[in-house]
Amino acid sequence: MTDDSTRRFTDRVADYVKFRPTYPRELVTFVHADCGIAPLARVADIGAGTGISAKLFLDAGHPVVAVEPNAAMRAAADQLLGDYPNYRSVAGTAEATTLDTASVDLVMAAQAFHWFDEKGARREFARILKPRGQIVLFWNSRLLEGSPFLAGYEALLQHFCADYARVAERYPDDAAMADWFGDGFERKTVFPNAQLLDFDGLQGRLMSSSYAPKPGDPRHEPMLAALRTLFDQTQQDGRVNFVYETRVYAGRPQR
Repeated sequence: MTDDSTRRFTDRVADYVKFRPTYPRELVTFVHADCGIAPLARVADIGAGTGISAKLFLDAGHPVVAVEPNAAMRAAADQLLGDYPNYRSVAGTAEATTLDTASVDLVMAAQAFHWFDEKGARREFARILKPRGQIVLFWNSRLLEGSPFLAGYEALLQHFCADYARVAERYPDDAAMADWFGDGFERKTVFPNAQLLDFDGLQGRLMSSSYAPKPGDPRHEPMLAALRTLFDQTQQDGRVNFVYETRVYAGRPQR
């Protein structure tokens, strides 16, 4: 993780907590049934953010340590998850987690994976995993087309968000992930996911993105006006369908 990536969301934590989607519960079933991870296996959630992915596994009974370098996001995770007896958090990065060698059964990383230094993260994941441990990487990938709303939202980002092209929500493809795992690559799957959002929810979802111009930026108000127009033109019963694919990749580390 670069210093820039660890700080990008500091002033967007509230919107991230309220408006980012969770992940399908089928993901945990996949980890148990297809990846062979025991229901009480110890999990390290790398780049855990505000705790969205950690909560999914805590609810399933797993002990989870959340590794997150951004203090504001880690505090939000602690507030959300602090009542779980099997939860703890540490200040660490994907490349230097601070965790003990061979201390966890499953390393997972969700939406933060594209911020990692891939070689450094792969070495660190191999170090902290037990000998038979596994890695599961997953993220919600926003669909860029398929409805007038989805196409219009993508066009809005390209027009108003100068930083979007550099940090767009586009993640490694299947070939890149197979290369990252190497001989340890075992399986992938895709789950449908979506948020039905009213206008306030849509605006909050947009402002949770690190590339969206903030208040005070001359592009901010025109962007929100364009978002209002897009919403009014595409909503059905006061909602728009913000559609994702939850892509999941699993395997064992290269040692």
